[in-house]
Amino acid sequence: MGPQPGELVLQAPARGRPPQHLLDLDAAGRRDAVVALGLPAFRADQVSRHWLGRLEDDPSTWTDLPAAVRDQITEALLPPLLTPVRALTCDGGATVKTVWRLHDGSLVESVLMRYRATASSRERTTMCISSQAGCGMNCPFCATGQAGLTRNLSTAEIVEQALAGARSLARGDVAGGPGRVSNIVFMGMGEPLANYRSVVGALHRLCDPAPSGLGLSARGITVSTVGLVPRIRELAGEGLPVTLAVSLHAPDDELRDTLVPINTRWKVSEVLDAAWEYAATTKRRVSIEYALIKDVNDQAWRADLLAKRLRGKLVHVNLIPLNPTPGSKWTASRPEDEREFVRRLEAGGVAVTVRDTRGREIDGACGQLAARVSDENA
Repeated sequence: MGPQPGELVLQAPARGRPPQHLLDLDAAGRRDAVVALGLPAFRADQVSRHWLGRLEDDPSTWTDLPAAVRDQITEALLPPLLTPVRALTCDGGATVKTVWRLHDGSLVESVLMRYRATASSRERTTMCISSQAGCGMNCPFCATGQAGLTRNLSTAEIVEQALAGARSLARGDVAGGPGRVSNIVFMGMGEPLANYRSVVGALHRLCDPAPSGLGLSARGITVSTVGLVPRIRELAGEGLPVTLAVSLHAPDDELRDTLVPINTRWKVSEVLDAAWEYAATTKRRVSIEYALIKDVNDQAWRADLLAKRLRGKLVHVNLIPLNPTPGSKWTASRPEDEREFVRRLEAGGVAVTVRDTRGREIDGACGQLAARVSDENA
C-alpha cells in the first residue's frame, strides 16, 4: 500500500542495510580494513585499482595479488550487492534499463543511455542511478514516489550501479561497441539529499582520482532534489561542484504544495534562494526540472511567473513532457501548449530545453521507475 496523499517520509526505515563493501570506505578506510585482516595496507590500493581503475570485478584476473589474499579480501570486503533481475532495451539497444535485486530483496532500477555523436555534440553515455529503494517524497505524478520508501541505499550500492554500466560499456555489451560512462545523474529512484551521507560518499567514489575513485569529472554529474533546503546548502560546502537539479514543477506555492509535497516544508522562494546560493558557491549552473502536465502546470501565466523567478540567474530549464505511469490521471501537455511555454520562457530571457524522452517505451524515463515485481517476473 502506497503513502497517503501529501505524506512525507524524510527518515528512512532502519532496515535492510547491506554488509560493508570496499566502496563504502574512502582510501584511508580501505587501508585500515585491509590491515585489520592482517594484510599490508598497500593491498587496498591494488584491489581499488582493479575494481575502480580497470573495472575488473573477477578477482581471478588480479594476478598481482596472491590467490589466498584475493580470496581473503573478496570474502571480507567485496560482498555481492546487486543481482540483475531483468534488463530491458530500446533505441536499438542504446538504452538499457536494469532491475536490480538487493541483498534484502528490495528492487531498484538504473538506466544507461548512449547518445551518438551529432554535428554539434560528441558521443556520450549517461547513467541514471538510484539512491533509495522507493522514495518518500510522494509526488503524485511519479511512479517511484507513489510506491513509498523502502530504505536508503549504501554508498557501495549506489556506486555499483554506475560501475555495472561502466563495465558493460567497456566489454562492448552495449550497442555501439566499447565505450565509457561520461555522465551520471542521480535521477533514478529516491530523493538523493534524503540519503545525504551515502550520496556524498558515492560522489567521492565517482569523482576522486584512482585508486580512490573512478576519476570522473564533477561537471559530468548531476544531483537532483525536490528541494531539501538545508541539504542543498550543505552540499554547496562539500567541495564537489556537481550540477544541482531542482525538481520544481510549479512556480507558485499553491500548486507546488500539491505536486511536490515537500513544498509544505520549504516554499518555492526558499528552494530557489538555496539554489542560487549553490550556484554562487560552486559556479555551476542550476538546472530547473519542470514536468509539463496537461491543464495542470502548463498555463502561459505560469511560464511567465517561472521566467520572472529565474530571470538573471545562473540557470537552465529542462522541460519534461510528462511520461505516462500506470493509473495516473495526468497526461503530457498539448504540443501547442508546450511550444507556448517554451516561447514565453525564452521571451523572458531564460534558457530552456525540452528533454528527450529516452526510455519511455521501457518505463525507464523520468518519473517512471518503480521496480515493480512484474518487471521481475515478465
